[in-house]
Amino acid sequence: MGKNVRLADIGARLGVSTVTVSKALSGQKGVSEELREKIIALAEELGYKREYTPKKTPAEGGYTIGVLIAEKYIGKYDSFYLKMYQTVNVGAVEGGSLALLVTIDSQTEKECLVPKVLSENKPDGLMIIGRLESAYLDEIHRTVNVPWVFVDFYDEEDKADTVISDSYYGAYQMTRYLLKRGHRRVAYVGTLLSTNSITDRYMGYTRAMLEYGITPKKEWQLDDRNPETGLVDELNLIQLPKEMPTAFFCNCDVVGSIVIKKLKNLGYRVPEDISVVGYDNYLYPGLCEIGITTYEVDMKKMAGQALEILLNKIRMPHTENRLYIVEGHVVEKDSVRDV
Repeated sequence: MGKNVRLADIGARLGVSTVTVSKALSGQKGVSEELREKIIALAEELGYKREYTPKKTPAEGGYTIGVLIAEKYIGKYDSFYLKMYQTVNVGAVEGGSLALLVTIDSQTEKECLVPKVLSENKPDGLMIIGRLESAYLDEIHRTVNVPWVFVDFYDEEDKADTVISDSYYGAYQMTRYLLKRGHRRVAYVGTLLSTNSITDRYMGYTRAMLEYGITPKKEWQLDDRNPETGLVDELNLIQLPKEMPTAFFCNCDVVGSIVIKKLKNLGYRVPEDISVVGYDNYLYPGLCEIGITTYEVDMKKMAGQALEILLNKIRMPHTENRLYIVEGHVVEKDSVRDV
């Protein structure tokens, strides 16, 4: 069973979050010793594999990699970024290295505090999955000062090699998919400027609409999260418009599942009355009653490329930074009908 045990499974047994489990297993602060012991004991009982191996020297081919993810991106269920980390870790272990997950809470990020697990046990390289504030990135790099790579976001100052999905063209394809099926009244769900990917996807959506001679309505650009905290706000922000479109393009599948639930509560059927599409092709089982047509991100390729880039950067730290874009594809499921 060990290979199938996830952080979420351990958390569910004890009634705690995946973030708490991660902190306990990686030796980070914020968890009482009593709870830490319970988590470690349960993890061992369930057969969860913690790859805590001694750090190898570069000559032996193994490295220790710190993987940083903001806590706001890891919700109640396994998140896309948590799954990304697990994919990176599998690749790292296969190559004889260790990928250590370090979650960053909002206070730590705001006060630019570098976790001791990084400052005292300096890793060979860092992988940042999901945007962190620029000032915090500067402090991390000043304190730790090792090669790093950004995943699923880019920094305007070109601070590191970067691996992103093709959010712009992916959203363009996804919107054209709806337009080709007859939809002309298409809303976009995502808070602009909250992340690179949400904004890029809006731009792709806008281009597709304009090519069909349609100017997107301002009232059909719907916020889904607090731009300061980055947290999805189902109750206060995801508010459906008075004048309904025939389709909603949601910036991710989790938000798509929330929109579908809200539509159902108002008496609408999906896809019979209104169509919904998402992005990522990643959704925790049981969150949605129907399959959401979506744009699949090649997570395995993104993780593998980011890991390869970082390992090469560790070996040759003075190479020029580059941007790598990983393409995906449309996946048809059950949430769209022709108009």
